[in-house]
This record gives sequence, C-alpha cells and structure tokens, in this order.
Amino acid sequence: MKLPIASSLILLLISSNIFSQKVYKVDYESQADIKVYVVSYESQADLNVYMVQYESQAGKDGLWYNVAYENQADFKLYFVQYESQADLKIYFVDYESQAGWKNNAKQYLLKFKNQK
Repeated sequence: MKLPIASSLILLLISSNIFSQKVYKVDYESQADIKVYVVSYESQADLNVYMVQYESQAGKDGLWYNVAYENQADFKLYFVQYESQADLKIYFVDYESQAGWKNNAKQYLLKFKNQK
C-alpha cells in the first residue's frame, strides 16, 4: 500500500521539475531556443507571462523565472523587434493567476526541450 503512495510522490516531484520554465535572455538570435516578441495587448499574445521571484514558483506554463546564467535556463530567449520575427508572442501580466496559454497551438515551443 505504501509503494503506490511513494511512487506518486516521486512522480509529482519529478514532474514539477520537468515543466519548470527558467529563462535566460541571450544577446544574439543564434543563441536562442525561442524568439520572443512582447505584444502591447493581451489579446495579441500566444502566452501570458508572469515573472516569479523564486525558481520553485515556476512550475506552470507562463510562470517564468529569470536565471543569472545561461546554463541554468530551460529556455534561452531572444527578444525580437518585430512581431513577424517571433516564434512566440507574449504579454506580461500583473498577477500570477493570469499566466497561461492563449494560443494552445504554440505550447510545443515550451515543452519540447523539457521532455527528455
């Protein structure tokens, strides 16, 4: 009886790390995993993003934690000047509860790298 509970707990801990979204802003497009454009209006976004203060809070899509070093990041981002250059359009929201996908077709951009 204790085995399934322990297995579930381990799976839960592992899955929270699989989908963490630690990001690092790179200086050159060639260094990026994803090219991002920040839109002016929420309705234009593929993803609403809320920047969290602690790494442990970045366990849901749209909750991003900015890391200090490139090798700590799950995704390296390059912010483009024009919407047409972007892989992903984001809008920064004021509250954690507002974070998440607006365009589900783009979800693959933040999943592929973490599913090892």
